Amino acid sequence: MSNIIEHRLGALRKFMEEKGLHAFVIPTTDAHLSEYPAPHWASREWISGFTGSAGSVVVTREKAALWTDSRYFLQAADQLRGTSYLLQKEGLPSTPSIDEWLTDELGEGEYVGIDGGVYAAKDAFSLIHKLNMKGLHLINDYDPFAEIWHDRAHIPQNPIFVLPEKYAGEPARKKIARICDSLEKTGAKSLLVASLDTIAWIFNIRGNDVKCNPVAVSYAFVSKEETVLFIDPKKLSPEIAKYLQSEGVIIAEYTKIYDFVAKLDTSVCLDSNKITFNLYNTIPKQCRIVDIPSPADLMKSIKNETEIEGFQNAMQRDGVALVKFLMWLEKAVPKGEVTEMLITEKLVEYRSQQTDYVGESFDTIAGYGPNGAIVHYHVTPESSADVKPDGFMLIDSGAQYFDGTTDITRTVAVGPLTEQMKKDYTMVLKGHIGIATVIYPQGTRGSQIDILARKTLWDNGLNYLHGTGHGIGHFLNVHEGPQNIRMNENPTTLQPGMVTSNEPGLYRAGKYGIRIENLILTRHEMTTEFGDFYSFETLTLCPIDTTPIIKEMLTQTEITWFNEYQKYVYDRLSPLLNEDEKQWLKEKTNEI
Repeated sequence: MSNIIEHRLGALRKFMEEKGLHAFVIPTTDAHLSEYPAPHWASREWISGFTGSAGSVVVTREKAALWTDSRYFLQAADQLRGTSYLLQKEGLPSTPSIDEWLTDELGEGEYVGIDGGVYAAKDAFSLIHKLNMKGLHLINDYDPFAEIWHDRAHIPQNPIFVLPEKYAGEPARKKIARICDSLEKTGAKSLLVASLDTIAWIFNIRGNDVKCNPVAVSYAFVSKEETVLFIDPKKLSPEIAKYLQSEGVIIAEYTKIYDFVAKLDTSVCLDSNKITFNLYNTIPKQCRIVDIPSPADLMKSIKNETEIEGFQNAMQRDGVALVKFLMWLEKAVPKGEVTEMLITEKLVEYRSQQTDYVGESFDTIAGYGPNGAIVHYHVTPESSADVKPDGFMLIDSGAQYFDGTTDITRTVAVGPLTEQMKKDYTMVLKGHIGIATVIYPQGTRGSQIDILARKTLWDNGLNYLHGTGHGIGHFLNVHEGPQNIRMNENPTTLQPGMVTSNEPGLYRAGKYGIRIENLILTRHEMTTEFGDFYSFETLTLCPIDTTPIIKEMLTQTEITWFNEYQKYVYDRLSPLLNEDEKQWLKEKTNEI
């Protein structure tokens, strides 16, 4: 593989020389700035061999480097081995930013290239400013992969389908009307949308263009005068086209978005973090741009009662599948029958037996022992480890159902544990309970409660470098904004109806990883003379392993929450289980 990567780097450098470029920056994103792009836009993966979901590549005429975050340090080091790539570990004090590295490597007056069709406008503006300060120039005119990637996949043309209102809870025309009403508060008269999950939510459509994400490649323009969906007509059946038209939607060819935007003569609301540089620059100069977080994204994050009920029902069916899976795992490990790859297959097998199952919500992370310390470990037939009756097995998985999306992590003791393992597990559990039980005032941001997940770890000189929680889409992307729970500041406040993950962890490289994840729903808790206060309702239904818990490390409040959660899991799942399964679950949810 390393020889292939070096050959591809050579092709890119030849292209750069022909165009007079001295460096080229390649993000992970697509024309819609998606976290997970369709294969057509997997240029960063193609040029580097690194398969993680986050990272950027910079290639100069002499060097190549990959920037990625802590979730992928171990994976990137492994996948880049044997190539000329330098691994740049984002977030570490010693790691230069991309612009810093470029200004060190290049001389004044030299040219840096990007494909402006896949580069976020806000990031491009920032890069231009920083490069210009050092006498460097940015060129955004070229997509080198259109020329050098000879077997490049086509843009997906998979058919879309309508998500019925019994699942969505609100017709598209009402969502459009709400968006138009919200635009009046921003001072803009229209909304330009490139984010695929937001478009799917607005129009109550779903697709199959991106693995695990039920979205369709498209653009949207929303205003009181007209609402336009830009999509390949091959994706639309006559019934779908009729449905969209009945909701007041004009259908236009996907490739016509640039022509349409170039003729606008109105104020436009957009998020420059979610619009490409080229599309942003297509907006005529006379149009006033209101660059703010999309009001549609916030609406999407606040689930309606139908969506919330769907989540609850999906969690129940998912929990049944997980009970069956965990029973199998418990019996199979001592027999030497389990591999990491088999775990991923068994999870699909048990989930696919459930009503309204569509597919996985992301590639399962099944990491045994040292592999569990790789935060976003992706098992392959070559890397798949045998699971022995010893230590920890970390399993992070999820499913797409028509009525909801699930994402759950359980760390399971598959054999004897050391005291350090038990202490680490209990510290992570304490952090999980800290988030699950918090009551907080209206206006609270995720960054303000993140410490509750980390305090016990910090007290012991420990930490994890990923976020504590991310938003979850409703039968949409498993990672959804605008809210999150993490150390980094995010101005979006936690609001009733938002579904977020709760997933503190601890990772000891070369030894094991621990993560406990449930999905939580923000609910109104109480109103006092000090205002409204919110809390979290835990939605996920699956027992948490009690084997590694050191009870003496838990407070009485933590023990009470834990026992009540385990009982709740049993009460919700047991009616759907057979007698053997009920008995197994009863034992696993006994009070500690």
